[in-house]
Amino acid sequence: MSYARDRIYLDADSHLMELPDFLTAHADPGIRDRIPQINFDAGGRSSDSWQAAAESGAHPAETVAELVALGDDLIAGPKGYFALGAFNKEERGVALDLLGFQQQFVFSTFSGPIAFDPTADLELRYGATRAHNRAMAEFCSDDPRLTGVALLPLDDPEAALAEFDFAVSLGLEAMWIPHRPAGGGSPGHDALDPVWARMAEANIPFLLHVGGNPLQIKPAWMNTGRPIPTDWIGGGENVRGKDMIALHHAAETFVGTLVLDGVLERHPNLRGAVVELGAGWVPSLLRRLDLIAQIWKRSEPDLAALKTPPSEAISQQMAFTPYPFEDVGAMIRESNPDLYLFSSDYPHIEGGRNPLGRFAASLDGMSEEILDKFYARNMADLLRH
Repeated sequence: MSYARDRIYLDADSHLMELPDFLTAHADPGIRDRIPQINFDAGGRSSDSWQAAAESGAHPAETVAELVALGDDLIAGPKGYFALGAFNKEERGVALDLLGFQQQFVFSTFSGPIAFDPTADLELRYGATRAHNRAMAEFCSDDPRLTGVALLPLDDPEAALAEFDFAVSLGLEAMWIPHRPAGGGSPGHDALDPVWARMAEANIPFLLHVGGNPLQIKPAWMNTGRPIPTDWIGGGENVRGKDMIALHHAAETFVGTLVLDGVLERHPNLRGAVVELGAGWVPSLLRRLDLIAQIWKRSEPDLAALKTPPSEAISQQMAFTPYPFEDVGAMIRESNPDLYLFSSDYPHIEGGRNPLGRFAASLDGMSEEILDKFYARNMADLLRH
């Protein structure tokens, strides 16, 4: 019997764990030697065993048998490179059978910051992007349950359009974009409107995800005169307690800017989601944006032109993944049930060992309609399924 049962579950966040040649093996020859090596040390415990994974490309048969024997406890078993299906696509299909999710978004783990690095030149950014998208498409190619997520930097609108079309031609069905200013401008800049229009026409959602912007707050905030802690998975370059204060701030700014610049209103078929950045901040964002639009429309033409309240536009066109430790029931009561998505984060440690149990506890007493939206319908709507 699978871990998820008795209803349809669509998983808005899962990952593959890249092998060392994930990018270089799929890069164009002219850029291959310039692509930086993946920094496995940043992953802490999540990166344990990457050397063994790189040597074999698959778990030993006896290890696969041990993992399969976990059955519906697979999600509580080994994580990172130790997990079933973490880096081998044949194993991933077996893992999905045991997990019981009918569909998963699949994000990379280490490649995004390479392609999204604002200090790198555009040739490197888009060269790494193309390599990633080829590799992601290959990993997801044989199982329709795996919805591969492409990378898409927005820094050069023409290059972004070309890469969007290429990614779609590979069969990738969602675009991970960095949640920062695009090429020195707002994501609502006129030059980017063709990119948003192309996404809307193609029914391809954009996704913001942790790692699409620096994870850590400025070092001065960590200076207490005492030793600076490492992150909880031991990497030193991941999220620490104080980082969680601000981790969602850049995504919140991106979403707010996108709405107030009129992008959602100009492209009513555009859909997007914010993934692995929590969602406890969403109800207050909706209230704040409605107030901003109401008050500042007197002096700002873009706001005066909005015909739909920001909260309504976001509820119709966007969604967010709560962390398992957040109270999604309270969020729904403060806003509405159309906004939130189930996610497992498999095979990352951060997803926990029983996300369904934790979400179920906070959703206790909710109607079957609300549960269906959270576990499946909202993601299906995001994908137009």
